[in-house]
Amino acid sequence: MKYEMLYLIDASVADEPRDALIERFGKIVTDLGGTVLSTDKWGVKKLAYPINYKSDAFYVLMTFDADGAAVKELDRIAGITDEVLRRMISKAN
Repeated sequence: MKYEMLYLIDASVADEPRDALIERFGKIVTDLGGTVLSTDKWGVKKLAYPINYKSDAFYVLMTFDADGAAVKELDRIAGITDEVLRRMISKAN
């Protein structure tokens, strides 16, 4: 199935660690038998409301093909990663 994961990374994270984090999420998908179709870095944007006292975040949209187990594991790891403020995984058309 095709999925999209939109996640917000803390804007105060430097470029190199942020790119490593984005790469890590892609690697999780490929390690679990999926394929990353695209990774769009939207850049730093203002949040609609503060999250953890932060008003800006770096937005990333990753489109990937994977099974349910990979999605569950990706969601779990994103949830325990401190730099990720929010994440949302949904089925893509």
